[in-house]
Amino acid sequence: MNEAGQNRPAWAVALLAGVAMPAALLLAGPVGVAGVGAPVLAAGLMGIGLIGTAAAGRFWPGFGIAVLAGLGLVLLLRGAGFGPLPHPFSTGLAVLVACLSFAARGALFARALGGRGWLMALFVVAGEAATLVATATLPGLLPPWLLALLPAQWASMALSTALLGTGTRAASSALFALAGTAAATLLVASLLPRKWPYAIMFTTWLALSALVMHRPVPPAGGAAEAAIGWGVATAAEGQR
Repeated sequence: MNEAGQNRPAWAVALLAGVAMPAALLLAGPVGVAGVGAPVLAAGLMGIGLIGTAAAGRFWPGFGIAVLAGLGLVLLLRGAGFGPLPHPFSTGLAVLVACLSFAARGALFARALGGRGWLMALFVVAGEAATLVATATLPGLLPPWLLALLPAQWASMALSTALLGTGTRAASSALFALAGTAAATLLVASLLPRKWPYAIMFTTWLALSALVMHRPVPPAGGAAEAAIGWGVATAAEGQR
């Protein structure tokens, strides 16, 4: 069986998790779009970026496919009742940086695990998507320190601010975290099979998580609070 045939299950899962399921949720109706649009977009970008890049085995093809899928989901979001984007540049930047981060991890899984990399990517996507669902539907359920550790939450924060908040500046900590971890992850992938760069990656991840923890994205009000999740959790923590 050739490489394309071996990767068919991986691509099927990537398209399901990164395109089909998010599209179905965005088409559920304006109420769903207003409440959980950003987490749905973040989950879709993570699904196609992580699993797709791991399936492709290379960073650039996976990144390009993730960006195209992300822009398609944003257009679908507009058509599903959201209306004109209040911050088109901020939305596009959030999509690009999130795809960069997720594709970098997918490339690392492909380099480290070969043909089984997409299975690790699927495991990561399932776990982080579960936290997106939890924070969107049950704000305050998960502790803020846990949410600050998760790149999927960073992507959701950046997208929430772009779609319903005040734009790029308010989400600067999340964008820096996504870009910084992407750079560190690509460094590790390029230096494999050396193990010492993993220390750089994990140190960078923890440092940027601390940045997000101490500079959280402010809730944008109304339905955006449900979409941000982390901002709501922080507010709830402060009221105790």
